[in-house]
Amino acid sequence: MATNLVPKRLTNLFLVLVLANIIYLAKATEPKKTTLSLYFHDTPDRCDSNVKVIPVTRIAGKAWNVPKTGTVIVTEDLITKTSGQNSAEVGRAKGMYVTAGSNGLDSQVSISIEFTDEEYKGSTIEMQGISNQFMPGAEVSVVGGTGKFRFARGYATFATHHLDIPNRYAIIRCDITVQLHCC
Repeated sequence: MATNLVPKRLTNLFLVLVLANIIYLAKATEPKKTTLSLYFHDTPDRCDSNVKVIPVTRIAGKAWNVPKTGTVIVTEDLITKTSGQNSAEVGRAKGMYVTAGSNGLDSQVSISIEFTDEEYKGSTIEMQGISNQFMPGAEVSVVGGTGKFRFARGYATFATHHLDIPNRYAIIRCDITVQLHCC
């Protein structure tokens, strides 16, 4: 009778070790959550000639205007850690907005954030989706990334932090939450 217990005990021990290994590996591959708060400095005519918001096409016969359906705007915005105009650069937002809604408020957004600061230098975050430009908390999807953000998935929200209409200058706060599925 004692001989029957030995294989059963070894089998149970083996199963416990396999289960412990599976749990360990599952926890090791759980996504890592990262959150960032960044400020986009959005202006068509800033002294930094590399920072632009440029309308490139529109519906024929209509004035250049963001809230006109069909307007395509290409952008390269300075990104900083704080909202101050003299805050250190952490990257650039490069992409385009297409005013897509019949109400003129919704834009199809396609933006790449290219990081230039030491912490994430060379890495990118890719964002895409429909965004109501004038609604606080407008949200788009994070659909990928490179470097330290490889395999990133998540979302980004946008809110106007500062708006200076006469000088055509805006600071947009962008809060990004991503899950990284590797590294």
